[in-house]
Amino acid sequence: MAVLVTGGAGYIGSHMVLALLDRGEKVVVLDNLSTGFASAVPPAAPLVVGDMGDQELVASVMREHEVDTVVHFAAKIVVPESVTDPLGYYLNNTVKARALIETAVQSGVKHFVFSSTAAVYGDVSGDPVSEDDETSPVSPYGRSKLMTEWILRDTAAAYPLKFVVLRYFNVAGADPKGRAGQSTPRATHLIKVASQTALGQRPYLEVFGTDFPTRDGSCIRDYIHVTDLANAHIASLEHLRAGGESLTLNCGYGQGYSVLEVVDTVKRVSGVDFEVRMAPRRAGDPAAIVATGQRVREVLGWRPEYDDLDTIVRHALEWERHLTTPNAR
Repeated sequence: MAVLVTGGAGYIGSHMVLALLDRGEKVVVLDNLSTGFASAVPPAAPLVVGDMGDQELVASVMREHEVDTVVHFAAKIVVPESVTDPLGYYLNNTVKARALIETAVQSGVKHFVFSSTAAVYGDVSGDPVSEDDETSPVSPYGRSKLMTEWILRDTAAAYPLKFVVLRYFNVAGADPKGRAGQSTPRATHLIKVASQTALGQRPYLEVFGTDFPTRDGSCIRDYIHVTDLANAHIASLEHLRAGGESLTLNCGYGQGYSVLEVVDTVKRVSGVDFEVRMAPRRAGDPAAIVATGQRVREVLGWRPEYDDLDTIVRHALEWERHLTTPNAR
């Protein structure tokens, strides 16, 4: 039996593929390569280039590779872009995800792990967010993900499918062994952009919003190392394979850092005092969102290894340096 990883040529998905292969799992990747890279997929994992909404293709992949588990990463993820292109986000993140879930059910898939987001909570008060808190997303991105959570939950109530929904907070860093990282040139992730600026690849860094009701006026986020996040997915698979019930869990450390604090950390770790410019707020950005982070530890026994901002930044910088070498993606 095999694990199908949608979006496995992308940032988080490629780390999941590595984690699965490190365990000796049989893996197949489905990715349309709109933002992912074929070179990010190890040779041991067959890569099918195609769309998750193509039900005939997905069914054939599931049949050929005897897929019994889906780990679903493929999605559009840029919050401000979702505000200007809501139909594109609902099509990709909700409509096509619904098609994927239907194909999984029809193909006899038993386990489904879904990459959701802390954006489903919306503009929270700033207190740590628990899985029991109200979901009230403020962007089409957050709403598109929440709708897919609902579809998955309702489907699991009607069919023999168990799931784990993982609501990510801000993912950053790179594989500690240097095998994968965030490779999208125009990515909007703060730590990647700051790292690129520190290495001279961007002339300056923009901070979007300095008038939020936070300790220094900039947004506060809970940053989680991408390898720790991949390991949370592994723990989710183990839970489901052991007969565990469906779950919805936050994935964060429970520690919030402001944008300006992250910028200062990148400057300190890199040793470069790069230019920072202040800019207006972006649409859809809540002031602060931090996970409680306890339930995933208690239920799955997940223990993060890289829950240190300096470490996350150092790994991100190392990956950016790698990308500047010849033949690097």
